[in-house]
Amino acid sequence: MGKEIIAIAEALSNERAIPRDKIFEALEQALATATKKKYPVDILVRVQIDHKEGSYDTFRRWVVVDTDGPLEKPAQEISLAAASVEHPGISAGDIVEEQIPSVEFDRITIQTAKQVLSQKVKDAEREQVVSEQRQHVGHVVNATVKKQTHDIMVLDLGNNAEAVLKRDQFIPFESYGRGDRIKVLLQEIKTESNRGPQIICSRTSPEFLKELFRIEVPEIGEDIIEIMGAARDPGSRAKISVRSKDRRIDPRGACIGMRGARVTAVSNELSGEKIDVVLYDENLAQYVTNAMEPAEVSRIIINEDEHSISIAVAEENLALAIGKNGQNVRLASQLIGWDLKVMTEKDLESNIQAEVGKIINQFVELLNVDEEFATALADAGFTTIDEVAYVDPSELLEIDGMDEETAATLQEIARKAVDDKEKSERNQALSQLTALDGIDEALANKLIDHGIKTADDLAEQATDDITDIEGLDAKKAGEIIMAARNECWFKEPQA
Repeated sequence: MGKEIIAIAEALSNERAIPRDKIFEALEQALATATKKKYPVDILVRVQIDHKEGSYDTFRRWVVVDTDGPLEKPAQEISLAAASVEHPGISAGDIVEEQIPSVEFDRITIQTAKQVLSQKVKDAEREQVVSEQRQHVGHVVNATVKKQTHDIMVLDLGNNAEAVLKRDQFIPFESYGRGDRIKVLLQEIKTESNRGPQIICSRTSPEFLKELFRIEVPEIGEDIIEIMGAARDPGSRAKISVRSKDRRIDPRGACIGMRGARVTAVSNELSGEKIDVVLYDENLAQYVTNAMEPAEVSRIIINEDEHSISIAVAEENLALAIGKNGQNVRLASQLIGWDLKVMTEKDLESNIQAEVGKIINQFVELLNVDEEFATALADAGFTTIDEVAYVDPSELLEIDGMDEETAATLQEIARKAVDDKEKSERNQALSQLTALDGIDEALANKLIDHGIKTADDLAEQATDDITDIEGLDAKKAGEIIMAARNECWFKEPQA
């Protein structure tokens, strides 16, 4: 029978272009499956085929389990104590084997082998096709439309490779027929247990836009021009930011091309999607100004704490800056990664005055100073009591009329105000947390030190997030989190 096995492996390897090792692996599993069917209980079997001679040996296997009680699967397991008798030094989880008679290639064995081998060969073929495509993940590939339904489009990538383009990855209003050629981004390869590997493509991803420019603009492929970001409203408009590593080369001009030839070629591939090429700048304010084109920006205020940027434009430019359905500002925000707020110059000035007014009122109330003094602090750039309390005294002395004694007194008052505020906030947090079942004052203090100050904060935690708190195990953590969720999420409102 050895020659026949070698002949089968050679024939399948040549016919299906699958490595002989894969064929032998499939044959070994087929023989193992046939062997298991000869036994009345479900056993573990390993078959080893000699790749040169074609002969094979069969081994029954047991998993070593460290237990003093009965085994859950006595046909597949052996206790550590029993295994140690013949195998000193063996550990739990190791495998014990014993050679058993190999099955003959009778009719039933051959039928079983055919079924297992057929499935294994299909899996090996699919895996080989997919492995050839892995090198193309993240790149644009040419495909042919093979079949289209309402939800997906099946694409032929060549070499027996099929890919899927889902409905949400279509550019709106695009229509293709069977046999049409199409460019797609090979986005990822998903491994699904029931279907096997599946190649997923996209035409709406910002990465697709980047890769099209990489193909169309040689300077990007040569790494002279770098793409810094991209944002898309597929089929309608997009923004892509670029910078040059060579000062002699204009990155925008290179991407747009002579008479717009390069950007037009990319736009045509995206069903006429209008593309703004934005010049990247290390200066965030200038980068925002560039990203908001074609609208002209007159003033920018950056709020690093809220990760937001307020943008002022002339009233006649407001509609252009916002764009149709907010498209221009939304794409600029996605491109930069900040929350952009567009308003008129008048509205921005009103917001600034309102914010300054809040700061002045805070200083008047908490520092016990008059409005004129509070205004001087705000004009000097102070925005919170904490800044006044802990800033270097020399910065306070830069304010007109401020002397060392006044600065020291002011900081003493500010520090007391900060302490009082922190105590008040802590007392509020203690009151809210200790109202929950299972939380005493000691545990509440530990939670507050951990950054959890409200029942809502606790409800949003996972068990693993708080088990590092001293004295809080997984069970207790789960109980107090559920108590918070019952209070915040599931409690019926009172009529």
